[in-house]
Amino acid sequence: MRAVLCHDYADPPRFALAELPSPTPAAGEVLVDVHAAAVSFMDLLMAQGRYQMRPPLPYTPGSDAAGVVRAVGAGVTHLQPGDRVACGGWTGAWAEQMLAPATQVTPLPAGVDFETACTVRYAYGTAHYALVERARLQPGETVFVSGAAGGVGLAAVDLAHHLGARVIAGVSTSERSEVARSRGADAVVAYAEEDLKARIAALTDGQGVDVCFDNVGGDVFATMSRLMAWGGRLLTIGFTSGAIPSLAANLPLLKNYSLVGAFWGAWAMRHPEASARADAQLMQLVAEGRLRPQVAAALPLAQFDDALTQLRDRRVQGRIVLRLR
Repeated sequence: MRAVLCHDYADPPRFALAELPSPTPAAGEVLVDVHAAAVSFMDLLMAQGRYQMRPPLPYTPGSDAAGVVRAVGAGVTHLQPGDRVACGGWTGAWAEQMLAPATQVTPLPAGVDFETACTVRYAYGTAHYALVERARLQPGETVFVSGAAGGVGLAAVDLAHHLGARVIAGVSTSERSEVARSRGADAVVAYAEEDLKARIAALTDGQGVDVCFDNVGGDVFATMSRLMAWGGRLLTIGFTSGAIPSLAANLPLLKNYSLVGAFWGAWAMRHPEASARADAQLMQLVAEGRLRPQVAAALPLAQFDDALTQLRDRRVQGRIVLRLR
């Protein structure tokens, strides 16, 4: 099978196409013939050696794929060859076949195509875990989402709107505003072009936001740490700015707000059954049109380098996808 391999950690990443033997599923695993695979910022950070984990080299990047079940290992009873599915793991998606734990393989409802399906688990799974499980978001609350035009950020905008929240989307430049509005943002702040503190204060009548879903870190986190409402929840999702911030402990004390970590991948490993239930619920909402993942572009597998360059240069609004079949 064709697969992308990362042979060493570098910036820019160094990948190459290779021919690998087809894997065989062990007990509890599923082998999927991949039709489409998503490209995420996590894939970029991992290849640069800047993620929380470093897989043994060489490895095949990619956390999310969708395709057709080829074979199942012992003990897998809810899936069979021929099933259309989305699947995931820390690595392995950028290949014509992917091995995944059965708990991370989700049947696709009718009408959900492979290119859309491969963008759901990581982005919407992160948004769901953060907003529903960790922040306990309530209808009518105000949510600020930073990095709102990216894959995870746009999923958070979409899901928060679906949950009945008032959504303020934070984007780097105004040209990225429209995609956030298209997924339900009530207001958009371009924090590279305007005063984030003043705009949030004006949009919330000085009360601050109930939930901050922060993908960016750095200066955006520092500013939002002073713009939380009483009893709010400040969610740390990631640090796409490259700067991991610190927090003065008096800030949450004064407003009785909580700093809440939300690492979906680690939670999914510890609680696979709950994660699988959430995956199925999200996929059904996509099938019903109540959530609308944004596929910015779909490129052939051989153009993986172009896909990663677009991601690194912040030219992607939503998710970019690799086609394998």
